Amino acid sequence: MSAVFELDDVTVIRSGKKLLDSVSWTVRAGEHWVVIGPNGAGKTTLMQILGASLHPTSGRVRILDETLGQVDVFELRTRIGHTSTVVSERIPARESVRNVVLSAAYAVVGRWNEEYDEHDFGRVDQLLAELGIASLADRTFGTLSEGEKKRVLIARALMTDPEAVLLDEPGAGLDLGAREDLLASLDVLSSDPAGAAFVLVTHHVEEIPQGFTHALVLADGKVVGRGPLREVLTSDVLSNAFGQRLELREDRGRFTARRQPAARRAAS
Repeated sequence: MSAVFELDDVTVIRSGKKLLDSVSWTVRAGEHWVVIGPNGAGKTTLMQILGASLHPTSGRVRILDETLGQVDVFELRTRIGHTSTVVSERIPARESVRNVVLSAAYAVVGRWNEEYDEHDFGRVDQLLAELGIASLADRTFGTLSEGEKKRVLIARALMTDPEAVLLDEPGAGLDLGAREDLLASLDVLSSDPAGAAFVLVTHHVEEIPQGFTHALVLADGKVVGRGPLREVLTSDVLSNAFGQRLELREDRGRFTARRQPAARRAAS
């Protein structure tokens, strides 16, 4: 199975602070990873590395068989789908949902004079249908709810049929219903064995889609655990990462975590 991302002893230092500390990690084709950890763990820095928008201070990074620092990053980025609040904030409020997704073919926000063919329009319709938002095609982006925007951004990220998709806290700011709609969409997308590799960043185990296969747990810029999801995502690993005694439970493929009651913590 070929590697999509390879990080070898990667360290990132900014203003004298280590944001990532000797991180080694490999994501292979067909794998879907969740990256989880507390605030300040290095998750955002890691996503910048994977998106080819940040170079490490030391170590080696290979993305889609290209070595960072020896490749045209602008061309490389076209092979990676990316959703984040930064992308959302750049989209004109008056842009139609159809055009928000369509314009990803040219890696622009805000349709202008680009030329598209029937294949492009068909791809948009397919993605909107797969994500359950076909009815939003003619709505303007600014009128959407946060949950609707998140699913539109995922459709946009998939428009160019990328080899990897980075999902930066897609559940942030969503209410319970919108989060469940989003997770249902991600369950479907991640079930395609021939689809893109996904890397999803979150603070919350409740936001892990059922189709995800692996986990990387970070704390203070260091790897606390990495590997197959159910081997890595344990009460002990999460307790170590978040600095408090946590209980992890799984029910029908979904996870929850809570702090142990005080009496039980005192007895442990």
